[in-house]
Amino acid sequence: MSRYQSPKVNVNMNAARSIVIGIIILIVIGIVATASVKIVDSGHRGVLLHWNAVDVTSPPLDEGLHFVVPFQDEVVNIEVRTLKYEKETRSASKDLQTVETTVTVNYHPDKESVHRLYKNLGLDYENRVIQPAIEETVKQVTANYNAEELITKRPLVKQDIESSIRERLNQFEVVTEVISITDFEFSPLFAQAIEAKVEAEQKALKAENDLRRIEVEAKQREANAVGLANANIAEAKGEAEAIAIINRALAENPNYLEWLKTQAWDGKLPLVVGEGGTPFIQIPVSP
Repeated sequence: MSRYQSPKVNVNMNAARSIVIGIIILIVIGIVATASVKIVDSGHRGVLLHWNAVDVTSPPLDEGLHFVVPFQDEVVNIEVRTLKYEKETRSASKDLQTVETTVTVNYHPDKESVHRLYKNLGLDYENRVIQPAIEETVKQVTANYNAEELITKRPLVKQDIESSIRERLNQFEVVTEVISITDFEFSPLFAQAIEAKVEAEQKALKAENDLRRIEVEAKQREANAVGLANANIAEAKGEAEAIAIINRALAENPNYLEWLKTQAWDGKLPLVVGEGGTPFIQIPVSP
């Protein structure tokens, strides 16, 4: 076997070595390029990390493509769209009635402060701040009202809960949009007692309305009676005055009565005559 390799073999080895080196270079370039390009998804903001430490001096990254220092920088995506968190809470009212409350919170992280949110709370901020805020607020507010007031003053209760939750979450860079109390549930015995009380109040209100209606109708009947009496009195006064006028006319003119008879005659002879066969109306007869 010859101790010397042919030139052709040396050329092939050099070519293969060059190809391998080229492939390695391409792989390194690809890795570096991949590490230096970060994408922030739609509806998210990016938190820039330097060696896994949050850079609070840099504002959150907007949606889209971003170039960073490879292997040194990372980008964490945090969703800033409207999110929903629902929590069922058991608490006690002022009169020690057990109340089960369901609260729904629509919120989103502050778009300009997600880097501080991530630095202080991480991605599990729902369980760290939102859940405790809802539980503590509901217990605190419901303890200020008795069970009946929680029903009759629901808008005021909702306002107290909403303002307290909003104030708590704003401290942690979380913006609340809508807070809804979807249900107040009490024990079955208390619910029956409330229903019975409401029914009794409705019956009392109906009785009061019926009494008012009867009083109004009685006043109307009284007014009608007074009006009818006044009308009868006026009619009697009118008749008395008419009789007085007739009496005066008769006293002044005896023939006034005969004139009234002629005014009342309908042109027919009377069927009834007076004593001695004399007609009630005397008709003049020509001689």
